[in-house]
Amino acid sequence: MAPTDTPREDRLITSPANPRVKELVALRRRRVRDAQRVVVVDGVEESALAVEAGARVRTLFHCPELMPPGASDLVDRVRSTGTETVRLSRAAFEKAAYREGPDGVLLVADSVERTLDELDEMIGPDPLVLVSQGVEKPGNLGAMLRTADAAGVSAVVAADPVTDWSNPNVVRGSKGTVFAVPVAAASTERTMAWARERGIRTVATTPDTDTLHTEVDLTGPVAILMGTEKQGLTDETLAAADVRVRIPMAGTVNSLNVATAAAIVVYEAVRQRR
Repeated sequence: MAPTDTPREDRLITSPANPRVKELVALRRRRVRDAQRVVVVDGVEESALAVEAGARVRTLFHCPELMPPGASDLVDRVRSTGTETVRLSRAAFEKAAYREGPDGVLLVADSVERTLDELDEMIGPDPLVLVSQGVEKPGNLGAMLRTADAAGVSAVVAADPVTDWSNPNVVRGSKGTVFAVPVAAASTERTMAWARERGIRTVATTPDTDTLHTEVDLTGPVAILMGTEKQGLTDETLAAADVRVRIPMAGTVNSLNVATAAAIVVYEAVRQRR
C-alpha cells in the first residue's frame, strides 16, 4: 500500500467489550486464525522483527500508556504505509493481549504458513531443512525457529503438526523469526515424499543408533528430522529416513530437549558446510 502524505488520528477504543477487542480475543482459537488466515504478534520486539521481515500487517493495535520509550516509532512506521492502526485504552489492550504484562503493541498480519510446493522457490538448490514431527509445545517450536534463523536454515516444516505456526506463543518464542524463516505444514507422509522427490536426504535423530551426528555427511540437500518431546520420531519415519543419528549422551538420561537437540545437529551441519 502506498505511503500516506498526511497523518491521521487513530481510532480510540476504550471498552474491553468493544467488538474489535472481542475479535482479537477470538483469535486465540486456532480455528479462527485458520479461517481468517492470520497470525497475531504480541509485543514490541516481536512486532518490529515481523515488520522488518516483511510481514503483511493488517492492523496494528497500540496502547501508549503501556509502550516503552521508542515504541511509538514502530507505530508511526506502520501507520505511514497506510496500514490501519488503532489505539486502545489500557483496559481494552490488557483484555486483548495474549500475555501478562503486555508492552502495548499487538498486530494482526497475514498467515506465515506455506505449502511444501510453495517452498520450492524459496529453499534453493542446496537446502538445509529442519522438520519437526508432532512437536507439541509452542515454546519449543519457537526456539527451533530462532535456531533456524541464526543458522541460516532454508525452511522449517511441521510434520503432522499439533501446534500451528500462527500460535501467538510460537510467534513469541521465535522472537518474530517465524516471519523471517519460510515455514510450512504437511503430513509426515507428504513431507517425506516431498524430500525424496527433490533429492533431499533425510537424517533422523534418535537415541537408538550407534551413528553419531558428527559421523555423517550433512552437506548437500539435507532435512534434519526431530520428533516429539516424549516419544521422538515414529517408527515409520525412522524406517523411511535415509540415515539415523544420535547425539552422544554421558549422563543418566538418553535425550535432550527437542529444541536443544535440533540446535546441536543443525550447527553440526553448518560446521560441515563451511
